[in-house]
Amino acid sequence: MRPPVASAVVLLLALGAIGVEARELAPAVAAQVAQASFRDYLELLALPNDAIVPDDVRKNADWLEAAFQKRGFKTEQFANDGKPMLFAELPGADARRKTVLFYMHLDGQPVIASQWQQKSPWVPVLKRRGANGEWQEVDTAQLFSGAIDPELRVFGRSSADDKAPIMMFLAAIDALKASGAAAAINVEVLLDSEEEKGSPSIGKIMRAYLDRLHCDAIVIHDGPMHATNRPTLVFGNRGAASARLTVYGAKVSLHSGHYGNYSPNPAQRLASLLASMKDDTGRVTVPGYYDHVRLGAAERKIMAAVPDDEAALQKRIGIAKADRVGANYQEAMQYPSLNVRGMASAAVGDKVANIVPDQALAELDLRTTPDSDAKYLGKLIEDHIRKQGYHLVPGLPTDDDRARFDKLATFTYATEGADAAGTPIDSAVGQWAYGAMTEAFGAKPEPVRIRMMGGTVPTAEIVEALQVPFAIVPLVNADNNQHASNENMRLGNYVDGIRTIYGLLTRPFE
Repeated sequence: MRPPVASAVVLLLALGAIGVEARELAPAVAAQVAQASFRDYLELLALPNDAIVPDDVRKNADWLEAAFQKRGFKTEQFANDGKPMLFAELPGADARRKTVLFYMHLDGQPVIASQWQQKSPWVPVLKRRGANGEWQEVDTAQLFSGAIDPELRVFGRSSADDKAPIMMFLAAIDALKASGAAAAINVEVLLDSEEEKGSPSIGKIMRAYLDRLHCDAIVIHDGPMHATNRPTLVFGNRGAASARLTVYGAKVSLHSGHYGNYSPNPAQRLASLLASMKDDTGRVTVPGYYDHVRLGAAERKIMAAVPDDEAALQKRIGIAKADRVGANYQEAMQYPSLNVRGMASAAVGDKVANIVPDQALAELDLRTTPDSDAKYLGKLIEDHIRKQGYHLVPGLPTDDDRARFDKLATFTYATEGADAAGTPIDSAVGQWAYGAMTEAFGAKPEPVRIRMMGGTVPTAEIVEALQVPFAIVPLVNADNNQHASNENMRLGNYVDGIRTIYGLLTRPFE
């Protein structure tokens, strides 16, 4: 690992580019600090971090523990079945100051290397968008000399989600130490090791180490910023649940010539059953699905103020018209969703056969909200399936089932990952974070405030254990391709992320 801050940055800060009590990190200084962190950033990205590979997770935890220790943090790896979580605490805590726990994650999604437009997802590269709109690789030396081009991007797994925020945080600490300033809050950090698996162990870890994790508020650095790249503050996130629906036909697949028009086709029945759950506008038609959502005038006003360019969004993702679940994109995120994420029956392509399939399967994901959890939504869907004339069985139907019931299906559902969570926009932590952002970047245009983002982080489990308010402060570009191939981090967002975190560290939390 390299020294935390290059000598040029130390000199710049020592010459008074920022004052000891300053809460704003000037853009030029932030760029210098960013450049000093880029070698470590690339080194960290070169470490595979698949959440299901314990050895990968341990190597990342060890690397990051050393990085925090070099910056003076006291650290501890929380044991977690071979995939430790990393806790770090900045010494010098003062009982007169509030304590803020910063949550990020060190693990990443799996990769399919052949889908990436580079040598390897674990060999980060620098790219610039060409005149033809395509990304072209350029020499990484551009990261270390001259002015930073904010439109350059680093491509690699976890370049945005979530190693960039961790490195931004470390760089902000470098700037704080180089300036001679003291943090205005007591600082704790928790790096999750299984967030990309749904953080199945986060609740257990929080309870086991509750005495170490005592704090007054939580800041979560995860998820994308608003598409405008304005400072973004989020006050909730949807949860995730999974469901599986299997519709049965005959005992075995049948010759379509001999049995077509005679033996009911489970693929056709599955398609009809799924179609009964949503209308052509995308709204869920399962009775009661939206009944617990309550949006008043104040909430709608906040959402309407978010500067979404929906025409540009629809063009970017390639659709002519959006579903009409909400009046706009922000409102759509406030409702629980019912998404068909995969379907299968027999085979297609070069393996297709002239058969009536014996069964058809649909995999669903349900995005939950604080007022509509997996248990509530799953039961509604189950009741709806029964009302369509289906008899539900726990597994393959018996001969008796087949003799008695025309329509047979299996339906299961469970929480997948984290529950939904929300916090009031006027909470103390929200006001503190909003004030830090306006000091760091100016009040015009004001930071974007989002009531609830669509993605899922384990906020509910953390808050349930600690019983303190939270705010989500995303730092990465909205078009970062997280979870997919060609994940990337825009350098302009990287520099601004350092400025945001520096503002949080230096603003007193009253």
